[in-house]
Amino acid sequence: MLVTSVMQRLRIVTYNIAHGRGLQPIQGLTSRRRIRSILLRMAKLIEKLNPDVVALQEIDQNSTWAGNFDQLEFLREFTGFPYAVFGINNRRTGLLKLNYGNAFLSRHPIAEWENITFGQKRMGEKGFLFAELDVHGKRVPLVNMHLHYRSRAHRIKQVDQVMAYLNKKRALRHAHWAVPPIVCGDMNNPSHTADATASLFKYFSLHGNYSLHPQKARTFPSPMPRRMLDFVFLPPECVEVYCLVVRTMLSDHRPVMVECRIS
Repeated sequence: MLVTSVMQRLRIVTYNIAHGRGLQPIQGLTSRRRIRSILLRMAKLIEKLNPDVVALQEIDQNSTWAGNFDQLEFLREFTGFPYAVFGINNRRTGLLKLNYGNAFLSRHPIAEWENITFGQKRMGEKGFLFAELDVHGKRVPLVNMHLHYRSRAHRIKQVDQVMAYLNKKRALRHAHWAVPPIVCGDMNNPSHTADATASLFKYFSLHGNYSLHPQKARTFPSPMPRRMLDFVFLPPECVEVYCLVVRTMLSDHRPVMVECRIS
């Protein structure tokens, strides 16, 4: 049973929405009408989960292959979130416009934010979005990241970039944070292998007894094989944790919901 959000609790959802294409394996083969229908169903699901903040990956802003509309604004409108920020990692103009990346929807004010792109490719580039939320007067830092889907070497380099960025942020902002950074997103690798997720978890363990969620449920059920690719890293100040991998097939990834109390 989901616990109703109260002042001292924070509910986070991380969700790779796959450009709104549903289970279609290739972008550009889904009509604008179909994409909008899928996103509307996602909005209803998000409303039902009632999160404080939603971290989205593979979300488009006026991309040709995704219906030529702002998917973040569409979801914001139909979910009623007052705050949103878009981190575009890919920009291409011309006949085939491409603008997509990561985003946050939030019920709390976004006090500061910054988007970091890992490389300079105009298509297929990944990155991470950093934001500080003002949660009832407390600054809560969050990172929403999407790592390379195929290359372990690329993922390890990308994680190194995230760690270097957070080290600098921690030196400048640590005194203002209510908790160390909460990190989530599509890691594109499971936690039990010698890969980026394990490296990131080891790094966070140096800064306290972080926990990793989910621990068992598969977040990537289609296509086979089923894998656990989407995670939320919580600092030790986040207690009484409840995690749910939502069983839905609106994307090839399932949303992960984590609720905790900030001690």
